Amino acid sequence: MFRKITHVIYDMDGLLLDTEPFYTKVNQDIASRYGATFDWQLKSRTIGLRATDAAKILIQAMNLPITPDEYLQLRKHMLEGLFPQAEPMPGAVRLTLHLHRHGIPQAVASSSDRHHFELKTSRHKEWFGIFQCFVVGADPDVKHGKPAPDVFLVAAQRLSAEPSSCLVFEDAPAGVEAAHAAGMAAIAVPDSSIDHEAFQGTDQILRSLVEFDPVRWGLPAY
Repeated sequence: MFRKITHVIYDMDGLLLDTEPFYTKVNQDIASRYGATFDWQLKSRTIGLRATDAAKILIQAMNLPITPDEYLQLRKHMLEGLFPQAEPMPGAVRLTLHLHRHGIPQAVASSSDRHHFELKTSRHKEWFGIFQCFVVGADPDVKHGKPAPDVFLVAAQRLSAEPSSCLVFEDAPAGVEAAHAAGMAAIAVPDSSIDHEAFQGTDQILRSLVEFDPVRWGLPAY
């Protein structure tokens, strides 16, 4: 058994919605324009970060002759056509609806900006309507992006929850680090391409949300 949980907080990209392939494709396309290579080793350094923070890392790592703002503008137009196609990750709908039916408060805490958040969830309004709150990277109360704990602490505050009673689901090392910095338990559900060594210290690692056993965290059984 792990610690008893009363509130659950989720990252969105690559955790609830299968959007990470969109980012991979677009970043690879931009890199190829400049004769550079975007691979999973580089992606693992940026996954879960705010867009501006990720762009700075990518530009430096790939030695691109553009500014972060120029990179984000290139990326924006390409991504906006893809985001509305996002589908749920395996087990995401089942888990969140199960906890909703049992009255467990849930929140989404994402590094995504509000506009992109709306595009990604545009086909899933009914499903996302079960969450008590959403906190995005551009929220005025979120002063620092992941791996800082701000986004999770704001979510807990809006859920009226003690951080120690919150469980965070994340797919990114920076997100797990942020959850632990907030004093919360964290479960990593990483892409199979990310080395699990990057998640050392996390409370549990799952291959997908399908594997999650609520009872081990004091939550209602399926």
